[in-house]
Amino acid sequence: MNNSTKIPILISIFVLVFLSGVFVTVYETFPFSFLKSLKTELTTPSSKISFESNDVLSLIHANDSKSIQNLKTDLNLFLWDQQTIPNHIPQKIEESFEDTRYKNMSNLDSIEKITIDMNHGVNSIAYLFKPSTSNDKLIIYHQGHRGDFIEGKETIAYFLEKNYSVIAFSMPLLGMNSQPVVDIPQLGKIKIQSHNQFELLETETFTPIKFFVEPIILTINYLEKNHNFDSYRMVGISGGGWTTTLAAAIDDRISQSFSVAGSYPMFLRSDTKNFGDYEQHNLELYKIANYLDLYVMASVGDNRKFIQIFNMHDPCCFGGTAFEEYEDDIITTVQNFDDGYFKVYLDDTHKEHIISDHSLEIINNEIIS
Repeated sequence: MNNSTKIPILISIFVLVFLSGVFVTVYETFPFSFLKSLKTELTTPSSKISFESNDVLSLIHANDSKSIQNLKTDLNLFLWDQQTIPNHIPQKIEESFEDTRYKNMSNLDSIEKITIDMNHGVNSIAYLFKPSTSNDKLIIYHQGHRGDFIEGKETIAYFLEKNYSVIAFSMPLLGMNSQPVVDIPQLGKIKIQSHNQFELLETETFTPIKFFVEPIILTINYLEKNHNFDSYRMVGISGGGWTTTLAAAIDDRISQSFSVAGSYPMFLRSDTKNFGDYEQHNLELYKIANYLDLYVMASVGDNRKFIQIFNMHDPCCFGGTAFEEYEDDIITTVQNFDDGYFKVYLDDTHKEHIISDHSLEIINNEIIS
């Protein structure tokens, strides 16, 4: 290569280096804020991304005792077309029921199987685990979308070992629960296997949302008449945490409730994995009482408390610290009542979608405090 060729190449390299330096300097000092914010958004974990700003307090309608009673009445009308919760009891009870999956559990005396039959052939099968040594207190355990409450065996065992009776539920259609074939007018016979299919059963006078909470309420009715528990507490994971929230909001007999990785308000569900199934975004339900209202309703009342636990690194849903967007406002609202308690815990001890040993300790400490 001769000198006449080298000179233009050297000049070109010099110009490119000079322009690159100028660009870097200008980028760092000149207001290209939109570029910087784009870079930040693309490299920030989803749990840290800012959500749309909301006046959370203005979204809360459960502001006093009268408004809460009105909300409960409206929810009962929506679910059961009556102003109060149902007062009947399950009719299928099997005492001393054998299930070998649980035979080696410590402090387990016996199992009572309770079957709750509902509309359209949908049912709910619950097990009442009776401890050999009892403290006369009951834990209602509710499993999420993973299926049978055998998935929560460690949680059930934990409370049994602390002398609690435990009654365990699965979500409708999951675990041992039925998946009925329903003949739907103009659509034909359809096997109902997923929660999203419940939408097909909706009419002007019927909502399938009842399938999620009716088993809890009817079972408490039965337990009140046939057992002598001095309190009812409820613990749920994922979809079971969602169920815990709604059940505790409706039924004051659940004195303490603990939702693990269960729900966010709708304005925090930008991530599609947090949007949830049919029940988590049913508009007719949340037009009556939104998530913020349900949190307050589950919290207030004589010696009542509602605790949310989120897994910081949850691979499924509701991970991170987005709850900080509403936490203080719920606490403030609850404190305006004569009695009630709300608190959020963040579990950063693992990277799973579970009730961890750490969360169980939190729950136990809150129960006895």
